[in-house]
Amino acid sequence: MIKGIKICGVSDPKTLNYILNHPHPPKFIGFITNYEKSKRFVEYEKLRALINVDKKKVNFTSVLVDPNNEILEKIKDINFDYYQLYNVNPKRTKEIKLKYKIKIITALTISGKDDVVKYKDYSDISDIILFDSKGYHKSESFDHKLLDNVPSELNKMIAGNIQINDIPNFKNKNFIIDLSGSLEDENGKKDINKINKLLNLSVQK
Repeated sequence: MIKGIKICGVSDPKTLNYILNHPHPPKFIGFITNYEKSKRFVEYEKLRALINVDKKKVNFTSVLVDPNNEILEKIKDINFDYYQLYNVNPKRTKEIKLKYKIKIITALTISGKDDVVKYKDYSDISDIILFDSKGYHKSESFDHKLLDNVPSELNKMIAGNIQINDIPNFKNKNFIIDLSGSLEDENGKKDINKINKLLNLSVQK
């Protein structure tokens, strides 16, 4: 059974409200906080207003690529439960976690086995390890078989161009599944119908 769903790249109130009030909400919602190359990036003032809501039991996640001190200070009082960190070394990760008293998702971008084993450098620091593709905002995929030897007890998440119809393939994997691009329409906007299908599928036995 999968451990949960994360919907990433939410950027508008209508979509957020729909997800939060769904009968089967995800465990996590991700917001692109400082990576301006992404079409899902949310500017600070808009972000602060967007997530100033009742989260119910959903974990709000700030997606950060190599964040500097300025952005970390700026967002420290916003309604986040986790920081999802890309391109941040273990020492810096620990500093951020301790200073801001925040849970950490360490995102590793994977193209081969050498990338996978980097989880060992973070397993004592991070609350969740995310195995993602090298594509960042481009929704690229990677060979998920590379993760076969990752310990089952590791709290882990998987991303990288995962499609809604792939969910049944993860039923026997103890991953949190992270989707973004596959939940969008041809204009790159989140599609309510696709989100509904995903969330209903995620609870099927």
